[in-house]
Amino acid sequence: MMTSVSMVAFGGAVGAVCRYLAGLGVIRLLGHHDFPVAVLMVNILGSFLMGVFVVAAAMRDLTWASPLVMTGLMGGFTTFSAFSLETANLIERGAFGQAALYVILSVGLSVGGLFLGLMAGRGVFA
Repeated sequence: MMTSVSMVAFGGAVGAVCRYLAGLGVIRLLGHHDFPVAVLMVNILGSFLMGVFVVAAAMRDLTWASPLVMTGLMGGFTTFSAFSLETANLIERGAFGQAALYVILSVGLSVGGLFLGLMAGRGVFA
């Protein structure tokens, strides 16, 4: 158990640093934009890397590294990759309605939760 927790912690730290550096890199390459290009690029790259790892883990017997790579590294880099994987799993199982519901609820309720947090934070700290 502790080994898995340590793997997640280490992977999460590395993933967070990678996210920060990737964001800086995108901003240096493209400049600042009103549209969150850096976050979008990190989310797309993280989702792609999650897909590659899922296949590699299954085909190369690397599932032991899932706490390090999937939960830690990819989770620290972008939680969007986990969302993308869960959505893809639902679609591959033919649960199209559940996949659509998951996407709508995840995006809608997460953005709504953020706004509620903003309002609560502004009420407390303003």
